[in-house]
Amino acid sequence: MRSRGQRQFALIAAVLTAGAGMITGTDPAHASGPRSAPAPAGISVPGAAPPSHPNILLVLTDDMSRADLHSMPAVRRLITSQGMRFSRAMVSVSLCCPSRTTILRGQYAHNTGVKTNGGTNGGFETAYRDKVEQSTLATWLHRDGYRTGLIGKYLNGYPNGAPAHYRPPGWTEWVSPVKGSPYAEYGYRLDVNGHTEDHFNDAKDYGTRVYLHHARRFITESARQKQPFFLDLALYAPHRPATPDPRDVGALRGIAVPHGPAYDERDMTDKPAWLRKIPRLTRGVKRREQELFERRRESLRAVDRGVVELVGLLTRLHQLDNTYVVFTSDNGFHIGQHRLPAGKQTAFEEDIRVPLVVRGPGVRVGSTNRSLVGNVDFAPTFAALAGAPIPGWVDGRSFAPELHGATGVGRTRRAYLIEHWREHGPLVRDPQLPLEPSDNDQTEPAPGRPGQGTGTRTEPPGQ
Repeated sequence: MRSRGQRQFALIAAVLTAGAGMITGTDPAHASGPRSAPAPAGISVPGAAPPSHPNILLVLTDDMSRADLHSMPAVRRLITSQGMRFSRAMVSVSLCCPSRTTILRGQYAHNTGVKTNGGTNGGFETAYRDKVEQSTLATWLHRDGYRTGLIGKYLNGYPNGAPAHYRPPGWTEWVSPVKGSPYAEYGYRLDVNGHTEDHFNDAKDYGTRVYLHHARRFITESARQKQPFFLDLALYAPHRPATPDPRDVGALRGIAVPHGPAYDERDMTDKPAWLRKIPRLTRGVKRREQELFERRRESLRAVDRGVVELVGLLTRLHQLDNTYVVFTSDNGFHIGQHRLPAGKQTAFEEDIRVPLVVRGPGVRVGSTNRSLVGNVDFAPTFAALAGAPIPGWVDGRSFAPELHGATGVGRTRRAYLIEHWREHGPLVRDPQLPLEPSDNDQTEPAPGRPGQGTGTRTEPPGQ
């Protein structure tokens, strides 16, 4: 009998070989410009029509697996139980920068050209060089009268190669790290609408707290101006080094890494040759993964509290009934499954399936949707909810009708494209720019703590 992990690999192999229903876009590097298509037809909702210009709050975590949602009671109580859970949400590339570009652009990575986190075929540098940012969800909604905000992590390598205080087109509010160690949550510099804001190693500098502070200001100002808003709140948790808020350090010590059938898998005979060569996990690797697992879950507690704060603020501002709150991650994460040390970038479901829960006007409360949806669908879905025109070159499909009980992408999509590339060419950056920590389990940045610096901890392989 095949293990769960083996069945997952067989499923992904089928997805990789199936191309049914994929819309092929135009490579932005060779496009003469986006073609505008008419806005989608209005969504029919039993009893009441959704608002024409609702607010959209996207809470985007970094490297969060679907299983990690179990450690977030507020998200489950305030979003999942009050809206819709998508049980088959996927990303086409399980890597930060390609996924984030796809989310904003509505195209697969082979069409955005942003295929990796750096080099000549990825990272912010590629998006900037190929003018991918000239037409994104931000520009579409901004032209339609929305206040748009990016708060937190943008594209890997930002702002390398761009002018000082560069703000991509379409964003009303811009708060993003430009130097330092934002992955460690301490010791970083923000560009805040063209001004620098330095954060050091005190508790008040903890990244998730700071981004939530700016998010509350953005939402409050939008309500004051009586303008609809789109906010991409892009938090770094639980990405390595997975630094918890000071109040959460040690709070989940001892919580065990789930040991399902795929964990440290015994029978690898149906796996590719490169994977069959990987030995079983050593005690040292398991120990480090246990520590990382605890920190990851602890780092999400501050995000969970942040959701409470934002939902409460929307309620006080009388905006909650007019706001779609979307919670998801840029990619998944494996931690010991299939004998793989902690990381991503595989075609296994641990890496490509992500949490996706949505609440908002007309969304069926407490519902589960099994449609095959992905990060390529976010941009057209949000544009459809806002009533904004969607360019004709967009690959994704709106799942807005399904939020309100109608049939959408679930009826026609039978496969979802999964892609992977290696970085090409040299990677040359300012050494002070925030780089994404390696997925090498043996070397990772040391977790930051108030009063401490951040650096790199190198450990020998466990024995």
